[in-house]
Amino acid sequence: MKILVLNPGSSTQKSCLYQLQDELPTTPPKPMWEGKIDWSGDDSGGKLEIETDRTNKEIELESRDELEAIAQMLDTLTQGDTKVINTLTEIDVVGHRVVHGGADYSQATRITPEVKEAIAQLIPLAPEHNPAHLKGIEAIEAKLGDIPQVAVFDTAFHSQMPLKAKVYPLPYKFYERGIRRYGFHGTSHRYCGHRAAQILNKPLEELKIITCHLGNGCSLAAIANGVSIDTTMGFTPLEGLMMGTRSGSIDPAILIYLMQKEDYDRDRLNTLLNKESGLKGVSGISNDLRQIFKAIDENNERAELAVDVYIHYLRKGIAAMAASLQGLDVLVFTAGVGEHQVLIREKACHGFEYMGLKLNKAKNKEEIMEEDMAACDSKVRILTIPTNEDWAIASECWQLFQQKRS
Repeated sequence: MKILVLNPGSSTQKSCLYQLQDELPTTPPKPMWEGKIDWSGDDSGGKLEIETDRTNKEIELESRDELEAIAQMLDTLTQGDTKVINTLTEIDVVGHRVVHGGADYSQATRITPEVKEAIAQLIPLAPEHNPAHLKGIEAIEAKLGDIPQVAVFDTAFHSQMPLKAKVYPLPYKFYERGIRRYGFHGTSHRYCGHRAAQILNKPLEELKIITCHLGNGCSLAAIANGVSIDTTMGFTPLEGLMMGTRSGSIDPAILIYLMQKEDYDRDRLNTLLNKESGLKGVSGISNDLRQIFKAIDENNERAELAVDVYIHYLRKGIAAMAASLQGLDVLVFTAGVGEHQVLIREKACHGFEYMGLKLNKAKNKEEIMEEDMAACDSKVRILTIPTNEDWAIASECWQLFQQKRS
């Protein structure tokens, strides 16, 4: 079975092609083809990068039109030195990462017109992501016709959270209208929880795990018995930790104050909270921790403050997730910051010795993936696991179609 995966971000479109046999591998195999479109540059077009076993290729895109760019990316599957299949009809199913699935979708779901409409209806709650998902679905329809497509929702993993974690302390009628905590990054949190159990060779159901997805967007999940019971993001991906450009949780009265005293309207508030806050807002430099650490080396006090605030909220979040779990067996770091920023991991773990969590600083500096970085006398295991949302999506597609065959 050949499974194509589309995993869009706010300024990128990642894709890969897996070829799977009759049994699902226990560890992620290497895709036979990988493609990435990057629109983050300042030029009028974008950049397309293709990787196969035989070649790496970079292509400049003249247009920023998403449908055209995805179609051009798909053409590299069957053409030139990046060719890995003879025709696109060899693809059996296409899986899409979809950030917001609302309350109605708790598992991987075959995409129908009704599902597309639901994704569109949720655009106000995930304006940076859900539109890109629809573009990807439409591009596949245009290129591959009625091929089976599957939506794997980031919110699905958190759908089993208990009501006490879902309900906001507002009048209950708002919960009934869908204003509730959904949680995000679920595909990543789920994968890392399962992978942690594999690495430690312990049953997932016996572990209390906190997964720290730290990228430009940041969230934590508390996993017990293989289920998410709490998380930091909520109704939208804005709640929770301080992030690259997002504020995370703040006193909601600040927004009322800005509306009354500074004449902020809805659009200005949205831009402030999602684009101008977080590390970028506090530091005044960047949302990129590499640039912020460089500024710290040059004695920039606001850069240092930005990291201090970031760590403050991260450690508060870890403590809150541990409280929800009533204990902790494994702490996992993942995503761009979690996987590569040694100092962030060290600072995040500092001060938790009272609950038996002790980091081996030497191992942490070696940046060894998928090996225990905890000190010998630590009661809590500490792992860095590269997130693999693409493989998690492919796995769910495979399982969905195997169930239909049986």
